[in-house]
Amino acid sequence: MKRLPLYKPAAQRELNHMDRSDAERILGALSALAATGRGDVKALKGAMKGRYRLRVGKWRVFFSLDQPGSVVVTHVDNRGQAY
Repeated sequence: MKRLPLYKPAAQRELNHMDRSDAERILGALSALAATGRGDVKALKGAMKGRYRLRVGKWRVFFSLDQPGSVVVTHVDNRGQAY
């Protein structure tokens, strides 16, 4: 069963303000992640434990898995600004 990613308001704002082609690539990668569980994903450590990072080109998408198969996107940032 395919589940769509859920977006927190901050993540939605970030996607709305970025270049359209970058936003479309990120949305495609998130849809693929939600559908198949595949992507360049890394579990975060330290203060961000329990959250994950999806790498999409120069962008980093931070999310959590609230329920199995449920991707909740918390924010999206440029690689240089993300960490």
